[in-house]
Amino acid sequence: MSAQPEHHDVVPSMRTLAELRAALQSWGFPTDPAELERELADADLDDLTQVREITQAYRHRVLLRVDGAGLAALARSTEDVVAELRRKMEATG
Repeated sequence: MSAQPEHHDVVPSMRTLAELRAALQSWGFPTDPAELERELADADLDDLTQVREITQAYRHRVLLRVDGAGLAALARSTEDVVAELRRKMEATG
């Protein structure tokens, strides 16, 4: 994984594509910058809805990594999530 800044309470600015790219370099998974570029290259740039969906997805990835609770959720094992879902299903009946 890429090195992460120390303070998880600072959300990087991602108002422009350049800022999103910079945020992905610091906060994204190692493959995120290349995947963003590939998705944008494959997208119809005249379709603003498609471009917005792509950029929002990558913004969300950064926000998950910045948020301590989001990062903890990403780190949970499949078995842990399955066990929690089973407990919740049993509790509701």
